[in-house]
Amino acid sequence: MKPVLREALVVEGRYDKNTVSQVLDGLILETRGFGVFSDPELVALLRTLARQRGLVILTDSDSAGFLIRNRLRGALAGENVKHAYIPDIPGKERRKAAPSREGKLGVEGVPGQVILEALRRAGAAFEDGAPLASRGDITKADLYALGLSGTPDSDRRRAALKKRLGLPEGLSANALLEVLNALMTRAELERLTQGDPPGSAPPDA
Repeated sequence: MKPVLREALVVEGRYDKNTVSQVLDGLILETRGFGVFSDPELVALLRTLARQRGLVILTDSDSAGFLIRNRLRGALAGENVKHAYIPDIPGKERRKAAPSREGKLGVEGVPGQVILEALRRAGAAFEDGAPLASRGDITKADLYALGLSGTPDSDRRRAALKKRLGLPEGLSANALLEVLNALMTRAELERLTQGDPPGSAPPDA
């Protein structure tokens, strides 16, 4: 029996929708790629759904996926929207003759368990159990204190943390903060980064 997602889910296209629908039940909508940019009615629908039942955005982890996600982030600012991210997995979808320009699997190509894990990590609510709720106590000041922002070495440290957590490399510092608050408390983040003090040299230096 597939888990049932309480919130509406937004993906990029029909192949993504087909993959997701194989692992969960619920309302799944498509942006039709960049089509959402010129479709005010679709944006209005997404805004209504966000207010009424909540919305989860799940796009590919390539540059196009982030562009679509960020456009929706701006259009739906202030609404009940969660962001789920699949990790960077090299590969090619079966239906394609060649890999994408960035060589990463999109939503349609990743295993179903990866999709479910990404949704739960984002705090998505399922009928079959409680989601990983947002802890909400990690701030930008914490990221700075832990060397994850505002230091010469912060880019490397964020990249190492994202890799450790299975998050895409294109995730911005602000988006990372949002994800961390859905995954852990400040104390848990401190323990996770204790072995890599701010300003430390890369392992291969």
